Amino acid sequence: MNKPYTFLFFGIAGSGKGTQIELLQKYIKEKDPNAQITLAYPGSEFRKLIAGGSYTGKLVQTTLDQGWLQPNFLTISLFTNILVSSLGENTHLMVDGFPRTVTQSEVFEAAMDFYGRDNVKVVYIKVEKEEAIKRMKLRARSDDTDEGIAKRFDEYVNNVVPAMYYFKDKSGYTIYTINGEQSVEDVHKELIKTLGL
Repeated sequence: MNKPYTFLFFGIAGSGKGTQIELLQKYIKEKDPNAQITLAYPGSEFRKLIAGGSYTGKLVQTTLDQGWLQPNFLTISLFTNILVSSLGENTHLMVDGFPRTVTQSEVFEAAMDFYGRDNVKVVYIKVEKEEAIKRMKLRARSDDTDEGIAKRFDEYVNNVVPAMYYFKDKSGYTIYTINGEQSVEDVHKELIKTLGL
């Protein structure tokens, strides 16, 4: 059995990251119908918290409305729960929306050490600011106001980009930069080719 893949995705909101993750999952499943894939995406867990209407959920919603990142302790606990409940020995792992701070990168590294994952493919889908803003406005989500978008971009540059560069030159980690300003199909093709899948 080949070692399972570990993919860590980065890209500003509007970069088409979610779509590329779906296409990659499909691609892996077509090559190996028995493949087990875990998507570790704290964002969906945050949405469940909000929908549940708990006190924590209300605080998460407030943080989201203000355009801030969720606190480390909460994001880390949600990410850890996904790994504990879903990650098997031969499960391919795709991670989206984590780590978003350098603290979370340290936790991610510790988790990969624990699970013996030493070939992490860090995929950065690069889209320039103007293009990302244009795409976010087309999505018309409630938090995609000019102010919300600007704040999210600042958070991304100040926190998420350093979280990604934490893995630069680290043993067992390779960063691949993919041009996200192509058609969905071309981004997918470049991704498959660049990663040698």
